[in-house]
Amino acid sequence: MSEPRDTGTGPDERWITPGVVSIGAASFFSDSGHEIATSVMPAFLTSVLGGSAAALGVIEGISDALTGVTKVVGGPLANDPARRRSLATGGYIVTAVATAAIGLATAVWQVGVLRAFAWAARGIRSPARDSLLGSLANPNAYGKSFGIERAGDNLGAVVGPLLAAGLVAWVGIRPAIWFAFIPGILAAVAIIVAAREAKRRLGDQTKERVRLNIAGLRSAGLGRPLLPILLFECGNLATTMLILRSTDQLTALGFASAASLAILFYAGHNAIAAAISFIGGVWLDRAGPRIVFAAGAAAYVLGYAAFSVPGVGWALLLLGFILAGAGIGLAETAESALVARALPDRVRGTGFGVLGGVQAIGNIVGTVVAGILYTTLSPTAAFIYAAAWMLLSFAASAFFTNPSSERTP
Repeated sequence: MSEPRDTGTGPDERWITPGVVSIGAASFFSDSGHEIATSVMPAFLTSVLGGSAAALGVIEGISDALTGVTKVVGGPLANDPARRRSLATGGYIVTAVATAAIGLATAVWQVGVLRAFAWAARGIRSPARDSLLGSLANPNAYGKSFGIERAGDNLGAVVGPLLAAGLVAWVGIRPAIWFAFIPGILAAVAIIVAAREAKRRLGDQTKERVRLNIAGLRSAGLGRPLLPILLFECGNLATTMLILRSTDQLTALGFASAASLAILFYAGHNAIAAAISFIGGVWLDRAGPRIVFAAGAAAYVLGYAAFSVPGVGWALLLLGFILAGAGIGLAETAESALVARALPDRVRGTGFGVLGGVQAIGNIVGTVVAGILYTTLSPTAAFIYAAAWMLLSFAASAFFTNPSSERTP
């Protein structure tokens, strides 16, 4: 039975509780489920439904944009403790159902609608989940707690594609997508466990008015850290760019071998991110979020340098994936823990929503420009461009703190 929350958080207070573990499990199962669908969807859209690569790009672009928008919208809604529990639970259920339903689609537009619906639910649940974790975690161990959540998410990105490969070989492309429902529902069950613990520990608090409350974020000092975060996210390229670069560099092995090796590197990237998320969380609780974030940006600079070198072998490409995995594991954990530490519970949902919006804007800008540079100039130019953003983020990491970030809320 979980202990009542002690806002004094003495050194003997447990940080690993059923609620924290359940949220990590929810991220693991949910990511495993939608990675099954994501891995299979290109083949399903083009081979089964006769769609085009352009249609796939439009669907993914619109869905990613919706995720960013709904994170901003969901932030103020998650400020209310009762509403955040409902949003988190409902968001995971809708994501599971809509993702698995893609396997029932008979036309490309249906895939687009279902993917957008699933990604919108995924976006609106994120601030609620992170606020839920912030309310359950020991404030002296935010780093480890958010490291557990990030580790679960990244481990799901390892397991999901591997499950997809086995399912396609066993049952075929369309039925493989249906199986995404199973881990998706397990994620919903896990978040329900966390929501019940939050209700038991915190009770039914006064209902918060729905408002963006940017002034509250500024007064807590969250404005300054958004600069290095935005710079970082502008350099945080979609991992498909890394896979494409590796496939191009390894074509001497034959296209099939090059593609398979690149996917294995991607799985390794996610495994490293999972391990480093927790290690970075432990480091964060001891040293603060600024140094962990700066280390993440520095790892990306080195990783992109490896990808920018033309004609390299598999070893340097693998090193690039490892460094990028370490970079995302450190930086994402630092970003989430910073918001949790800086903000009181009544505006924490807004903080996570704004963080999600900044991440989405940066990711879209960075990947679109890098893709244009990759095509029109050279892959080297694209990765130098991304590395420059990361270098700026590293330099701006001095702003990755605020008066509230070194104390517990």
